[in-house]
Amino acid sequence: MLKEKIKTYYNLTKPGIIYGNVLTVVGGFLLASRGRVHVATFAAALCGASLVMAAGCVFNNYIDRGIDKKMARTKKRALVSGIVSGRSALIYATVLGVAGFLLLAAYTNWLTVGIGAVGIFFYVVVYSVGKRRSVHGTLVGSISGAVPPVAGYCAASNHFDGGALILFLILVAWQMPHFYAIAMYRAKDYGAAGIPVLPVKKGARTTKMQMLYYILAFTLAVASLSVFGFTGYTYLVVMLSLCLLWLRRALQGFAKGVDDIRWARRLFGFSLIVLLGFSIMISLDVVLP
Repeated sequence: MLKEKIKTYYNLTKPGIIYGNVLTVVGGFLLASRGRVHVATFAAALCGASLVMAAGCVFNNYIDRGIDKKMARTKKRALVSGIVSGRSALIYATVLGVAGFLLLAAYTNWLTVGIGAVGIFFYVVVYSVGKRRSVHGTLVGSISGAVPPVAGYCAASNHFDGGALILFLILVAWQMPHFYAIAMYRAKDYGAAGIPVLPVKKGARTTKMQMLYYILAFTLAVASLSVFGFTGYTYLVVMLSLCLLWLRRALQGFAKGVDDIRWARRLFGFSLIVLLGFSIMISLDVVLP
């Protein structure tokens, strides 16, 4: 019984989202550290950011419980089924958030705390409202999703510079085709819940064009890290190669007779490979030519 309860509360934090974002926190921190890693600060940044992200996800689960019951993939979530009460979820989220911010405040710096606060505000408040009203809700959500690497970078450097700004732009550009791919293969779910995602409102072709534009923007953004001297040539070669492969897969979506759902799932999967590759390359850049 206790094991199941722990698992239930653990799943409320959307661990898959946290794991993916922690990779970018690591990458941002190590990129800014340039080989001089302060272990205590590093550990605090990871743990603090994870707790803050977990809090945001639990708050989001609470806010979305009404629309979650209309979607096949979310209708069995603990808040929808009543396994966890709304009051318990709010207390849980608050404890996670307070613990996370205290950890960041005590062992990193106030800049990182502020960046974390901006991220959770956009995710819990602005995105939760925006995604119900406009196709641009995805773009609003990308702001909060671009915060983790910036938080990691600023935790190590204690200042916001061009490198932090480029990391932010990179993650905004990456998230758009990533989430549009999800919206395409889950369009029926979003339509049933009344969420105006781009594929539902504008159709598959318009969505594919937007994905293409954002992949090109991502390519320019990742290259700019090297252009402005934040990363080396090995990073640039690897990332441009991944970008070309991603772009090629995106263009395949315009082929005659393509299965849009299958194509979107594959593009979604490859976007995760791109993110993993990016996180690894900025983490290792200091030891690469």
